[in-house]
Amino acid sequence: MKFIMKLFALMFLLIGSSWAAVNINTATQSELEGVKGLGPAKAKAIIEYREKHGPFKSVDELDKVKGFGKSSVEKLKGDLSAGLASEQSAGKSAAKAVK
Repeated sequence: MKFIMKLFALMFLLIGSSWAAVNINTATQSELEGVKGLGPAKAKAIIEYREKHGPFKSVDELDKVKGFGKSSVEKLKGDLSAGLASEQSAGKSAAKAVK
């Protein structure tokens, strides 16, 4: 019984981790390449764009990156997030409210 429970827990961890969205503001090239539809060139383009322009406010901004169009961004939306930008904005808003 313990073996079955451990096996179930392991399967849950493996499956659960594949459902997590990759954050385009913090992901490494390797993490981005792990997303279906993103190869080395697109992963590198995302990183170069965010280094030059700052964090993405939303995944929709990917259409400004070379090699991405609106349709490719739509296909990737379920696998990507731009969480850091939202957290930074919330922090700035909270800081303004405190002043």
